[in-house]
Amino acid sequence: MNHLNPSRVILSMTVAATAILTALPALATSGSGFAPAPIVTGHYGSLDVKADKVEKWDLFLKTKADSDVGADRLTVQPGGYSGWHSHPAPVFVTVTEGEIQWYDGGNPLCTWQTYHAGQSFIEQAFRIHQIRNATGNVAEFIGIRISPAGVGFRIDENKPTNCQ
Repeated sequence: MNHLNPSRVILSMTVAATAILTALPALATSGSGFAPAPIVTGHYGSLDVKADKVEKWDLFLKTKADSDVGADRLTVQPGGYSGWHSHPAPVFVTVTEGEIQWYDGGNPLCTWQTYHAGQSFIEQAFRIHQIRNATGNVAEFIGIRISPAGVGFRIDENKPTNCQ
């Protein structure tokens, strides 16, 4: 009967685990002082929405497959940040309290833009970014998303090499 030496088994497992972990890419950055809170997500079939023209304004919204439409409230504590991430579809953002800095990791210069309460902007699909609160007050914003059904809202990303 073949008996295994317990210390050799542990050593082999440790070496194998170390080899696997060092071969993996760097882990995505995590946030701090950042709290997303889903408000609602509605599931729809494929969308084909048109609105009657109002002066120069028109609306055409069409998807080729089932879609989820959701709203999330996101709170960022003073000095807090979201961690680097992207989304599988555009997110319509409105700052409701305080101010946030939106860092664009897809820009070669890794620029940032400050948004104050009452301001809105769109996060483009698959654009690596991070939100920060550089103030001493709590910041809050609402994100409205239209995305492929069943697909998660956030894709954790590694810190872009162009960002300090």
